[in-house]
Amino acid sequence: MFPAANARVSLLAAALLALGLSACQREPAPAPKESASTAPAVDQAPADDQPAENVPPATAPAPTPPPASGAGLARFDGYGEMRFGMTAAQAKQAWGGELKGKPDEAGGCYYLQPIWGSNPREFGFMVEDDKFVRVDVGNDKEIAPGGGKKGMSADEIGKLYAGRVEVQPHKYEQGAKVLRVGDASGGVLVFETAGDGKVARWRIGIPPQVDYVEGCS
Repeated sequence: MFPAANARVSLLAAALLALGLSACQREPAPAPKESASTAPAVDQAPADDQPAENVPPATAPAPTPPPASGAGLARFDGYGEMRFGMTAAQAKQAWGGELKGKPDEAGGCYYLQPIWGSNPREFGFMVEDDKFVRVDVGNDKEIAPGGGKKGMSADEIGKLYAGRVEVQPHKYEQGAKVLRVGDASGGVLVFETAGDGKVARWRIGIPPQVDYVEGCS
């Protein structure tokens, strides 16, 4: 009887051991960890490459504005860097180049001219009592302040300097006129027309010299 009992105990133990092993084998294996290469992609907001503060767009330098219509070197107070009232020496220095001309007598009236000039009434700087007092122009290249120039009609001058023109008959030429334009600076612009009504020459300066009809003569 004991051997049979021992046999049953052994069988029971073997069955329990087999059942335990079977249960261990059915236990699911842990899921493998996802690597960086196999992990699903995650939507990300696009990188913000804009500065935190509003920055104004770059702008190109403003172009240099064109010269105003009628702009020239002649002014109601002088010519270029030269100013009425300067001494002859100061005027020459302001001109920056060589000017020819000298008075016949101390304090007398005479013209300074660029070395290429031949007629002071064509283009010249009047000096009297050693002071620069006037500019004479008889060519059509120079432009008076305000836009007047040789060759314009008296009507065109009247429109350019509306309300400022004093019209006088010319002292020597029949049918010619003198158009005088004053300025608050004290300077005076004078246009002389010929008999055809066109500007033949003009001058700018300070009284009384600007009203000399015959220049220095």
